[in-house]
Amino acid sequence: MVRILIVDDSESVRKHLKTFLQTADATFVVCGEAGDGREAVAKVDELKPDVIILDLAMPVMDGVTAAQEISKRGHTGAMFMYTLHSSHQLELEAEKAGVRRIVSKPAAFELVPLIREVATRPPPR
Repeated sequence: MVRILIVDDSESVRKHLKTFLQTADATFVVCGEAGDGREAVAKVDELKPDVIILDLAMPVMDGVTAAQEISKRGHTGAMFMYTLHSSHQLELEAEKAGVRRIVSKPAAFELVPLIREVATRPPPR
């Protein structure tokens, strides 16, 4: 099983992404959801997900800042930025924060092979 945390300030986006992912692959389990970056950091500490899908633009704490905090706490799972906003600068900032890839919200299908790839890699030593 691949445990996934979905972080987005839109409840409907979280709901649709959860349904999509769990339908796409029976080994994908959404173990939690968060509505902002600060809540995401707390949920990561509590749930220890394998994969975190972060929105960029959120209240309280944005996705890049949340990724930085999650990385500082030693999370070794994969983080993906799931957003409508993308730029070269964002890609650089996200990469420095520990995000593996930015995926456009209209291209949610791209998340499935990325998550499968993470799930088949041996854990870091």
